[in-house]
Amino acid sequence: MLLVIISLLLGSVLEANSLPNQRAISCSWIGHCAGDPCYTYNDCDGSLVCVNGKCGDSNTPVEICSWAGHCAGDSCSTYDDCDGSLICMNGRCGNGNNVGSGGVTDNTCRSSGSLYGVASACVTDNMSSCCKVGVAYPQYKCSPSSKSSAILTLNSFQEGGDGGGAGACFGLFYPDSQQVVALSTGWFNKGSRCGQMITIHANGRRTKAMVVDECDSVHGCDKMHAGQPPCRNNIVDGSPAVWAALGISKNDPRYGQISISWED
Repeated sequence: MLLVIISLLLGSVLEANSLPNQRAISCSWIGHCAGDPCYTYNDCDGSLVCVNGKCGDSNTPVEICSWAGHCAGDSCSTYDDCDGSLICMNGRCGNGNNVGSGGVTDNTCRSSGSLYGVASACVTDNMSSCCKVGVAYPQYKCSPSSKSSAILTLNSFQEGGDGGGAGACFGLFYPDSQQVVALSTGWFNKGSRCGQMITIHANGRRTKAMVVDECDSVHGCDKMHAGQPPCRNNIVDGSPAVWAALGISKNDPRYGQISISWED
């Protein structure tokens, strides 16, 4: 009798220990399981949901979104159509985990307000988006604490280019052949990085570029900003030369926007 009781207890323990593993691997849609990248709410297996660009359960913390209709999973059409650190991928806002290196969601910077779009002449070079009248664009006075959650965008710093006015650091314009960048307002930090060389990591390569301008995350929709909305809070806006140095050509579907990491 004692042996029977011991056997029953041992069987219960083994069954209890095996349940978590069974649950962990119970995914019938390979590539759409817990932790896999996703773009829409219907992109995950079973009861999993798409949260911040990754499949997870409904208890997974969701990044606060201050721009209704432009949150994770919402439809988008341009690079600046998504809130905060989210980017537009395949027509949906997500965190860019499969766009390139980096792509880490960072919740340390919240919107400080909204700027409502007004009619203004807009320069649309380099896939830039234009302000839409009456649309509320989020403003940011800060940037994420992590530099691994950055997005590299494309910008011309030449006079008349989509960069708008002269560089905020030295009041100069720069040819597309020079490796220069603008940083979102928080990272720009009132010009503390002006003239410094930063290192950008993307596409399995790294390159250096000089900080010459601010990618204004507060102001926009005017001539000074080429009629474009405020920048998102995690932007490194690079010249064509930066993209070339990273080995990303105009024929590459990632050209114009890619997740990166960078360092001083």
